[in-house]
Amino acid sequence: MPNAHFQQTARQILDDLKNSGQLKSFNAIISPMAPSVEVAGSGETIVLCSNNYLGLSNHPEVIQAGIDGLKKYGAGTASVRFICGTLECHYQLEQKIAQFLGTESALSYVSCWNANAAVFPTLTAPGDVVLSDELNHASIIDSCRLVSKKVERSVYRHNDMEDLERQLKAHSDKNCRWVVADGVFSMEGDLVNLRETVDLCKKYDAMMVLDDSHGVGVMGKTGRGTHEHFDLLGEIDIMTGTLGKALGGAAGGYVAASSDVIKILEQRARPSLFSNALPATVACSAYKAIDILEKEPQRITKLHENVAKIRNGLGDLGFACPDSPSAIVPIMIGDEAEAIRKGERLLELGIMVVGFAFPVVPRGEARLRIQVSSALEDEHIRRVLEAFSKL
Repeated sequence: MPNAHFQQTARQILDDLKNSGQLKSFNAIISPMAPSVEVAGSGETIVLCSNNYLGLSNHPEVIQAGIDGLKKYGAGTASVRFICGTLECHYQLEQKIAQFLGTESALSYVSCWNANAAVFPTLTAPGDVVLSDELNHASIIDSCRLVSKKVERSVYRHNDMEDLERQLKAHSDKNCRWVVADGVFSMEGDLVNLRETVDLCKKYDAMMVLDDSHGVGVMGKTGRGTHEHFDLLGEIDIMTGTLGKALGGAAGGYVAASSDVIKILEQRARPSLFSNALPATVACSAYKAIDILEKEPQRITKLHENVAKIRNGLGDLGFACPDSPSAIVPIMIGDEAEAIRKGERLLELGIMVVGFAFPVVPRGEARLRIQVSSALEDEHIRRVLEAFSKL
């Protein structure tokens, strides 16, 4: 039997969430991810909360590549990379990622969470300092928490370059200064001040780490990411990202950097030394997704056209949406229970948009978060705006 104290505490937490209207529900989707899906108990529903930015998760060529990988390599390696877990398709994918992002090398992981978790505990050393934007993703925060006690950690105000420079100056005596930020901040939808951040890193001899999970496939003329958007290809020291959003929508992550960085991660990073390799199905389908993106940059154009239509339509209805070139459109609500209720009401109206509350966002900053896909057609957008007019 579970510990009685734990049982009582757990039940109290769940009861409090339910009574305050903050208990999250999980919708069962019984069809492939697409602009509209079948939701158990709700029927056909337009999806506005998926990271499927380019509509590639159900693309027939992506699906076939995964099937071919499954047939050729089987379900998995049943091993970690350095023992007997490295397949030919892993090398092919990593070369593709490096070429696409403009780095010397890349290393795949089972998730971007694992990729981020590998970076700072492996690459930092005693006498270093890590400076992290206050709105960075939870995986970056947890990676910073895993560093040696002899590595100093500090948080700078969101996109505040004066505060970042002040901290870089204050830590001028450190062996190595590390600056880390999201390319596109997942809850706000805004972009990092990348040009200024890179300039400060050069000025103070700091390493720049960029998690571009929501930027790759979205930002830049050819979808290479936030560094392409700011014309900074080749000027970021280390980039991490996911294969589970625009690049196929399945799972997996990566670190893209110099060959020396990747070799150190191969030799020392615990998430790759002690966790099975990426399944071949994902490696093959993600490779195909990048291939399609390279051949069809018009998907980026369509994505941003859809973003503009939805943003302008919501503005006409009186919703205040912070401006951003990304595909993330937050609608600030404030009250946590109200944000969840609005999400539930939208589902009743045939639109899947999730209300985010604490601990995903700070207390008092609950919101609805729209994520736009290039696969949405005008009819989908018309129905979306009609639902929001009723909301």
